[in-house]
Amino acid sequence: MEQLKHECGVAMIRLLKPLDYYEKKYGTWAYGFNKLYLMMEKQHNRGQEGAGIASVNLNNKPGTEYMFREKAEGKNAITEIFSRVTEEMKGELLMGHLRYSTTGKSGLTFVHPFLRRNNWRAKNLCLCGNFNMTNIDEVFDFLTAQGQSPRIYGDSYITLELMGHRLDREVERLYQEATAQGLTGIDITNYIDNHIEMANVLRTTMQHYDGGFVMCGLTGSGEMFSVRDPWGIRPAFYYRDDEIIALASERPVLQTTFDIDSNDVHELLPGQALIVHKNGESRLEQIMPAQKLSACSFERIYFSRGSDCDIYQERKRLGEQLTQPILKAIDGDVTHSVFSYIPNTAEVAFYGMTDGFRKLHGDVRTEKVVWKDIKLRTFITDNSERNDLAAHVYDISYGSLQAGVDNLVIIDDSIVRGTTLKESIFKILDRLHPKKIVMVSSSPQIRYPDYYGIDMARLEEFCAFRATMALIEERGMWQLVNDTYLACKRELEKPKEEMQNCVRAVYEPFTVDEINKKIVEMLRPADMQAPIELVFQSIEGLHKACPNHPGDWYFTGHYPTPGGVRLVNQAFINYVDKVTKK
Repeated sequence: MEQLKHECGVAMIRLLKPLDYYEKKYGTWAYGFNKLYLMMEKQHNRGQEGAGIASVNLNNKPGTEYMFREKAEGKNAITEIFSRVTEEMKGELLMGHLRYSTTGKSGLTFVHPFLRRNNWRAKNLCLCGNFNMTNIDEVFDFLTAQGQSPRIYGDSYITLELMGHRLDREVERLYQEATAQGLTGIDITNYIDNHIEMANVLRTTMQHYDGGFVMCGLTGSGEMFSVRDPWGIRPAFYYRDDEIIALASERPVLQTTFDIDSNDVHELLPGQALIVHKNGESRLEQIMPAQKLSACSFERIYFSRGSDCDIYQERKRLGEQLTQPILKAIDGDVTHSVFSYIPNTAEVAFYGMTDGFRKLHGDVRTEKVVWKDIKLRTFITDNSERNDLAAHVYDISYGSLQAGVDNLVIIDDSIVRGTTLKESIFKILDRLHPKKIVMVSSSPQIRYPDYYGIDMARLEEFCAFRATMALIEERGMWQLVNDTYLACKRELEKPKEEMQNCVRAVYEPFTVDEINKKIVEMLRPADMQAPIELVFQSIEGLHKACPNHPGDWYFTGHYPTPGGVRLVNQAFINYVDKVTKK
């Protein structure tokens, strides 16, 4: 499995009792930070390029800091930022973020949370999120048309400025209310701090965005919020009791951190916000009308931890549903077939796959054929030698099958670019001399880019797309490419709500099996001996296994938002322009 970078993981905590309550009951002033640390470590799978935390103390006096932030880069960022936490940073509001970039931008500047400072507590805003916005150009134009001049062109920074501007307007509204009531001086400030309505801020901010997001934030006056996109693309879960309110990107994180049952954890619904007021009162508010549910299926296949009770069963079903096509690929010879998986995210689907065969044929032969070693580091700078080392990230269990007699059925959660298969896995598996290799993907062919938070933006990255283009070239069908190119250009001239994904046309002349065979031809190392067959999950099988997460645009091209449709059409135009200029 080629690592896919996913943006990102969020964690929030609101302590509902006075801070000394937790110190007396749990024996440490750092109770909240300890819980935040655990929540972030349990979501380390969601971001390893950087991490950040923020806290707000509701009772610090003027002249002392009350809003804190720490950020760091690298895989050890979580440990680094929490090593800097001191008792002075303790607060009732805590927020954490784990980052994977999807834009290619790196550096501490791009690590969340983002902080907007002001002398008025209510105007201080700290944001982080799991998101990627498809229409940041439109939002940027909206801001500049108002006279603003953002210093950085990026969805995180621009969102901070837009929401900060709306927060300023909310404060001004309350200032006018307070003065109309005859309040003066500090009484006006207290009135503002106690009456901030974050729902107003969120409604006037998030209505401008197209994309998948879970946006989280804190204000200096003590407001906490998290809002989910109206299509439900990105996930968020929360827990409430009389001591704490907590939110995370994944349900098991809350279960483990607070030792609670899955029924105690609730999912934030599409378009909904969890808002916690300064006084600790919390409520759910519908910020945007819910759209057609498009919860991301890739969260279930790969990104989220498999320890979630529902995801575990879904991944098992994904594997089990592949029994019949695998049986066909091995010509029904279960006796002379060894079943295994690519470590480690495909392990649960492997259990489902073997369960399916056991139901049909009784016992089956399973082995841990592939091992993933630690990342190899080297001082060697020669590209060919470095590539040779990279090819040995995986290793095999020698003697795990009978050479020339046994088929090897090996499952992975997805096949995206195919680079790891070509450069490493196929070569190393061939050393076992299997009669045949059946490479199984628990997800369907990935044919289209993602624009909602995963680093898959260019069509040519996908082996399924490259194989399709190769078939078009071989069969003299380049007119299809020209027609699709022109159709994409026409779509971009339409209002975004009327656009259709024209790229789907290039796949229509070909069956899944035809594309599979071409992928094998492209990825097969030149000196490999064993024959290879690919088996992919079907779209129907995907939806049967994950019925509550219908977002399948990676596989079908059915994007849930206008921004996704616009970008995929543009991606095809970019691809053709690049190819024809060579």
